Amino acid sequence: MEFDSTYDGIILGSGHNGLVLQAYLSRAGLKVLCLERNDVAGGGLRTEQLPEGSGFHHNTHSFYHRALTRMPWYRELELAQHGARYIEPELNVCLLPQRGGEALEWWVDFDRTVESFARFSRRDAETLKRWRDEFIPIVENILIPEAQSTPVPPEERVATLQRSREGRRLLEVSQLSPREFAAREFEHPVVQAGLLFFNGLREVDLRASGFGHHIPALLASAGKAQMCVGGSVQLARALVRVIEAAGGEIRTGVTPAKMIVEPDPSSGPGRVTGVRTTAGERIGARQFVASSLNPQQTFLELLEEEVLPHTWRRRARNFRYNLLAPLFGLYLNLDEPPRYGTDSGSAHLDEAFMVIMGLDEAGQFDDMVSAHDAGELPPTVMWGSSPTVFDPTQAPGGKHTAFMWMKVPYRLRGDPANWDAASEEVGDRMLELWCRHAPNVGTARKVDAFVRPPSQTPLLLPNMRDADLLVGSLANGQVGFSRPFPGAGTYRGYLSGLYLCGSSSHPSGNITGLPGRNCAHVILADAGIDAPPRAKTARG
Repeated sequence: MEFDSTYDGIILGSGHNGLVLQAYLSRAGLKVLCLERNDVAGGGLRTEQLPEGSGFHHNTHSFYHRALTRMPWYRELELAQHGARYIEPELNVCLLPQRGGEALEWWVDFDRTVESFARFSRRDAETLKRWRDEFIPIVENILIPEAQSTPVPPEERVATLQRSREGRRLLEVSQLSPREFAAREFEHPVVQAGLLFFNGLREVDLRASGFGHHIPALLASAGKAQMCVGGSVQLARALVRVIEAAGGEIRTGVTPAKMIVEPDPSSGPGRVTGVRTTAGERIGARQFVASSLNPQQTFLELLEEEVLPHTWRRRARNFRYNLLAPLFGLYLNLDEPPRYGTDSGSAHLDEAFMVIMGLDEAGQFDDMVSAHDAGELPPTVMWGSSPTVFDPTQAPGGKHTAFMWMKVPYRLRGDPANWDAASEEVGDRMLELWCRHAPNVGTARKVDAFVRPPSQTPLLLPNMRDADLLVGSLANGQVGFSRPFPGAGTYRGYLSGLYLCGSSSHPSGNITGLPGRNCAHVILADAGIDAPPRAKTARG
């Protein structure tokens, strides 16, 4: 088949995982092209001016990057030198109970975190320390290496874990749901609620067994929430610089229509040899096509039906998205940052990086889940930040930005179109709660408010189907070797030359870059090319 141009490989989608993959492969000497349908690379790494030209910059999809500077690819790709610099504020997370009183604080300094928890319950503070100490070796010796490697079949993983005390403990704790773990181990309702939220409500159904280890693993993890100086877009720009310096090419405003599949004498299923765009261009791939898109896009939309077996198409069709992941965003331009400290003893709360409001006890999560199941508005529980407190470059001189996110159902009352009429109500509800804790938010001389309902997310980023920013639930068995589904868990996509590198692959979504890095090692190994050396995992 004749092509208009030919590369060693093609990557579909320029989300951060696709960019990480391309950076590694380009540095390994391969000629790699990335195709991106939008006019700028980066996927959810977006920093927008609201309104356009105002100088107020808002991170509308991705902001909190947990422990990003501890990710091996951040060091291996030398991203700090290419413009991706990060801040990790000391008062990392603060929960302001809606009934008032003491704030629950999560500090970079763990001892200060323990002190805050002790003000609610001394027993809970001691429990916090015990679980952290017990899980540090489990995180370092098991969970981090697993996340940074191609997953193995579950029976093999279990057999390996059974051979060590740490592994057996991990298996034991994992049998619980996060909800069960918090209720069993901690007594104070605010502590329980805080740990469940810190655990990452977006990531798992807190009722789901198999994820009980998430809370102690978070306690034992060295890194906390971080932000990129200049906005999240700077991470994408740094990755682009690395890619271009290594000879890689990124084309924006190009939409793939179909992958080209040809017979392969050495492989019965056939081989992916290129991509046809919606403009009719045929681009060849000598070695691979890697998709960072979701399974429905990859296997059902971009491949002809006859090239895949029925089982693969069925599994791709049945891939499920996270009901709890969609977010409603409220963004403010302010003359001054929110003021949460009401007296000299709480003035430090103004320096909190992530502020959580509307949460008092774990039972509220059940109400939130029930509301999502029913497609109704949940209780107002929200979290956010004022980025300009830490990075003044994201607003005009002396001015500030602030935002709050709230978890809401994508299909409000059964249809995402219902957000058109409901957005103002939800924004007002969030602003009212915000003003209770920071009255100056409502009285500042200049307030421009913008809202982003979840219905807008897949319009801009179709990969995030149903407004799932994580691109796939971690329930339904969609973890590890079975992510995105059984048979596709090793970053290979049935057809020769087809690979998977996005958030739908192990270890899942969020800004980890690990699906992209892991996929890079698989592609290079399959091609017989020595991979760049892996950075050593280190704490501290």
